[in-house]
Amino acid sequence: MNKTSQLSHMLFAVAAMVCASAFSQEGSISIDKYSGPGKERPILVSMSGFTGEAAQVLELDLYVQGFAFTNSEAAQYLITGSNNGNLQGRVTDHVNKNVKVAKAYSGASIRRQAHAFVDDFVLTLGRKPIGQTKIAFKGQNGSNGEIFIADFDGFSAQQVTKDNTIIAAPSFVPGHLALYYTSYKLNHPDIFYQNLSTGTRKIFARYGGSNMSPAVSPDGGKVAMILSKDGWTDLYVCDADGTGLRRLTRSPQDESSPCWSPDGQWICFASKEKERRSLSKISVSGGAPQRIPTNLVGNPTEPDWSPDGKWIAFTSQSRDFAICVIPASGGDATVLAAGEDPSWAPNSRTLVCARRQGGHYVLSLLDVPTKQVKGLGQKPDSFFFSCSQKRTTFRFNLSQNCWPAIYPLREMLTGQVRILLHHLRR
Repeated sequence: MNKTSQLSHMLFAVAAMVCASAFSQEGSISIDKYSGPGKERPILVSMSGFTGEAAQVLELDLYVQGFAFTNSEAAQYLITGSNNGNLQGRVTDHVNKNVKVAKAYSGASIRRQAHAFVDDFVLTLGRKPIGQTKIAFKGQNGSNGEIFIADFDGFSAQQVTKDNTIIAAPSFVPGHLALYYTSYKLNHPDIFYQNLSTGTRKIFARYGGSNMSPAVSPDGGKVAMILSKDGWTDLYVCDADGTGLRRLTRSPQDESSPCWSPDGQWICFASKEKERRSLSKISVSGGAPQRIPTNLVGNPTEPDWSPDGKWIAFTSQSRDFAICVIPASGGDATVLAAGEDPSWAPNSRTLVCARRQGGHYVLSLLDVPTKQVKGLGQKPDSFFFSCSQKRTTFRFNLSQNCWPAIYPLREMLTGQVRILLHHLRR
């Protein structure tokens, strides 16, 4: 399916969760080091003293970052505390008998305090936290949709657009409270730029034909996009102010879904020839595209390059849609879970994606090393959207489908919204 039909049919995705546990012989505890996608056993923890919303937040945050729950005897880490008004938390290494975290939290909602506690814990393990990240997504009702942002656990959803039209592909700008997206607001697939702090927006690309799939470079200085202004659907790149447009591909193949390497030197994209899809990369300075092998699975699309540069996640569109991962240079693909449209969190291990549930598409979080996946909707018509931070907590109960995107930007702060995201491509 090409990008235009994707915009027309509005396919979205989500996921549901699977738990795993790891017990070793003789009552001792063994923690595997990272050995590749889908090959890591979760770190076992026990948790006590927390109740209600705090307990729910802690459980989700930990689960989608590779932890699983057991009793205190079998756990590597003992997590204890309370949440009477403010949250107090303590993490003890059961094996080494040392305290990893012992801290009281205040000055924010219980949800924020719980996210901060988990962030402090994962930092002690040498990992990047994701509790203060947001996602951008498109929610759709009928044939039209709007752009939203929300906390990574699906709370604090905020509507960005109110156009009641076909809309897709929000891409956040690193270091700025702004995003690009495709909209039919002017009865044509155009790319818009919108400043989130002021609400102002402008047309960024309105060439003849389709203007789709904006993807911002890691330094925020360039934008890749898919245009058909010269007859074929090709990959273009320009400066962030819209100048310096250059055509990178010249092919009758149907290019789509560009994403950037973390160093900003390469753009990965999907292409389709004779109804078969493949992944390629091309230097931002031009040259011949290089094929990226996706052995063991077929029809790859919707790629996203991990922030650490090691992996590319993508959707395999075979009989069933599946989230897969390959080394960035290509190779054997690991099938992680059913779902579509994956996007990496700042920790390079958690993906936000979409998965069909009860006749709808629901956003989900997937831990790549353990394959643990958790749907963010509690029922088919409830959608919680994941990744960054905002003060007012609410959730949308809409009969909608959703597209996800994650991006890390802790510095971005206004009176109402702190944005941390990555682009959502469609």
